[in-house]
This record gives sequence, structure tokens and C-alpha cells, in this order.
Amino acid sequence: MLHQFLKDIRVIDLSQYLPGPFATRMLADMGADVVKVEPPGGEPGRHFDAEGRPGDSPFWRLNNAGKTVVTIDLKSEEGRLALTTLLRSADILLESYRPGVLDRLGFGTAALWEINPRLVHCALSGYGQTGPSRLTAGHDINYEATTGGLNQCGTPDRPVIPFPPMADYAGSLQSVLTILAALHARTRTGQGCTIDISMAESLLFWNTLSFSAPMRRGQGLLNGGAAFYQIYPTADGRFVSLSPLEPKFWDNFCDAVDRPDWKSRRYEPLPQSALIGEVSDLFASEPLAHWDALLTGIDCCYHAVLTLDEVPDDPHVAARGLIDRSGRYTDVLFPAWVNDTPPSPRQPVTELAVEEVLARWDIA
Repeated sequence: MLHQFLKDIRVIDLSQYLPGPFATRMLADMGADVVKVEPPGGEPGRHFDAEGRPGDSPFWRLNNAGKTVVTIDLKSEEGRLALTTLLRSADILLESYRPGVLDRLGFGTAALWEINPRLVHCALSGYGQTGPSRLTAGHDINYEATTGGLNQCGTPDRPVIPFPPMADYAGSLQSVLTILAALHARTRTGQGCTIDISMAESLLFWNTLSFSAPMRRGQGLLNGGAAFYQIYPTADGRFVSLSPLEPKFWDNFCDAVDRPDWKSRRYEPLPQSALIGEVSDLFASEPLAHWDALLTGIDCCYHAVLTLDEVPDDPHVAARGLIDRSGRYTDVLFPAWVNDTPPSPRQPVTELAVEEVLARWDIA
């Protein structure tokens, strides 16, 4: 069912690395026919963490699963003609060039409208198509820094680098959400549009509530200042997550560890340094297995901090079947069940000649 949502929707992907390809992979997961256009020699993502196999990166293969990859030299007249031919029959164009690059290649907004007025064009960039930082180079950590989010992560002494890269994924999700809305609008108007998505602004949007209720780094309710929303080390060097925000869950935890005197201390002012220290001492007194045996099943918002190797075998994760280990690399499927049907495994990325894609699209 999921693969039918975007059936017959054609996507041209001119993006590289993580954010754009992740967005178009989501479109492919929902049934869109995604054609990723790469320059001769491939995009840089092919060489990212390639494990001794240059040009064959697991990162690239997983991020482009379910797509068709073609090679087109957009600096040549022949290449520009090939892309123009594809765009005439496409529904969506997603690109992640710096502002102005697509114009210099001959595919600015006016040119795209002339080629295909029904085209939904999404320009995904670091800081957006306008403004003083539009041409500034950056990566996820810079986007997080500019939006205030990075300053709220870590300890009072210093911020920490979050992972996965939140601004990248925020930009991906914002792109897909807006593209789908634009496709819906096109059914009424018959017209495409140009969408300007900034990764920094996408994360800024996620940070909305922080501006009205700011938290000092490591001292707020949800960033390290509360004993009841905290990460604690265990005796064997592992960690547990504990988040009984609601009083009833905190009471359940206190009963389970035989510390009823902690119940009323939930209301101590933030940061709860003394209480955090006492709870930390408790968890540090026993290994992880002890706390799993004691607290798993107790309604107190507890879970061990799992390693990546442990995640697939977690009983709930395994039961839901979202992790696919049937292929060359471990993959995580689109997280949506439709009419009680789980998502299907992705097909491997396919590399074809432009002529083969044109034939598939019935373009003479």
C-alpha cells in the first residue's frame, strides 16, 4: 500500500551527500520513480566512508536505495539537453546546489517554468536562496550552531555534537512535507512551484518552543537539569535512560528502587544536582543487567541505552520488523505501517543509461 501512494510520480534528484538523497529516498519509499542525476565520476557521497572500496560507499548505496542513477554532464550541451528532456516529463525536481549554480547551468526558475510549468522544484540548501549567508559554506553542526539548538545540548561546561545530524534530517523532512503539499495544490491549480528550503531554518523551526521557554545548557527540564529526565551510568560502564516526567511514573520508579523518600523531591528546583547525584550513585552501584531485570516492565519510562549492535535484537524492534538485514548492508525501512501492512524492503540502487530511463518513461 505504501508503495502505491506516489505511483506514477516522477522525480529528478540533483542532490548529493545526505539531506537531498534522504528526502528523495523517502519519496521512492512511497512509490515515486526517482532518477538521480550524477556527474561523470559520480557524486562525492559515493566515496564517503567507503571502507576501502572507493566509489562504493555503504552510505551512498543505502541513501540511494530504490532509485535509478544516471550519469549526465550538465556542463555539456548534450547533458543539458538530456536533463531538459527528463524534466519535461518529471513531476518533482529536488536539488541541493548553492544558490545560483542551477541558474548558471541554464536551469533557473524561469527556464524550468518554460520547460515544464507543472514541475515542483525544491531547492534545498544550507541557509536558503536569499539573505547574507546564502552562499556561506556549512554542514550540520554549523546549522545547529546558528539556530541556538547546539547551545542547549551538552553540559554547563560546553555543547556536544548531536548525532544523527539533526539539521540535515530536518531539511529532508521539511522538503518532503512541502513537496507533497505542493503536489496536492497542483491537482487544483495545474501549476507547479518553486520551494526554498533551508536546513538551518528547518531546524530553527524545530527550536520554536525554546525561544519562549529557553533552557540553560545542562540545567533545564529536558536537557540535563532534572533527575527524572536523565542518563545515568551503571557499574559496568553502560548507561540507562530514565524519563518519568509525570509524577505517577516517578513514584513508580521510586517504589521499584525502594526510595519512597525521593517522591517529593521531584519538585525540587532545577537544576536538581543533589538528587541527580543520589540517583546516579544508585545506578552506579549495579551493572546494567540488574537494572534491566528490576525496571523493565515497571511503568516508569526506563530503557537501557542500547548499542547499535543490540538494537536489531531488542524485542520490540524485532517484532516491528523495521530493520532489514536481508541485503548487503543493514537498512532501516520507512517507519509507517499502512492498513496493518509493514513497509517492504527497498530495492538496491540501479545504474542505467539515460536512454534506458527515457525508454522507461516512454520518451522518444
